Amino acid sequence: MGESVEVAVHALYRAILAGWNADDADGFASPFAEDGEVVGFDGSEIAGRAQIAEQTAGVFADHATGTYVGIVRGVRRLGDDAALLRAVSGVVPAGEDDLKPELNAIQSLVARRRDEGWQVVLYHNTPAQFHGRPELAEALTEELRGELTTDPT
Repeated sequence: MGESVEVAVHALYRAILAGWNADDADGFASPFAEDGEVVGFDGSEIAGRAQIAEQTAGVFADHATGTYVGIVRGVRRLGDDAALLRAVSGVVPAGEDDLKPELNAIQSLVARRRDEGWQVVLYHNTPAQFHGRPELAEALTEELRGELTTDPT
């Protein structure tokens, strides 16, 4: 895969996390295509950039949100104009200084290149609970903690 695709799609993911971490709903939504979709950690579904911004703004208004830390596992080209990013993430709850392991997630992002450049068409979070395998949950938390000392976005 060309580095430009990987760099562009990686930047979309970082922009989503940065928007969330700044409590900036428009910043969170800006990497999405007009028809982009989000599947949240709790299974909530949001369709459309405007709805993503609106519903995220409501979350920021009603809750003290935590700070995401993410690790990109890889970017894979799905054709000339599409790519899949796989990542893991954790959250440091508001007012705390360490990850809450129950909020660790496996994330997928599908991006498409259009005339306006690369945009997110799907961002999906799945809780990383690793049922019956606590050693995997602990290993992921430790790996994510390593990112806390570098760059939380």
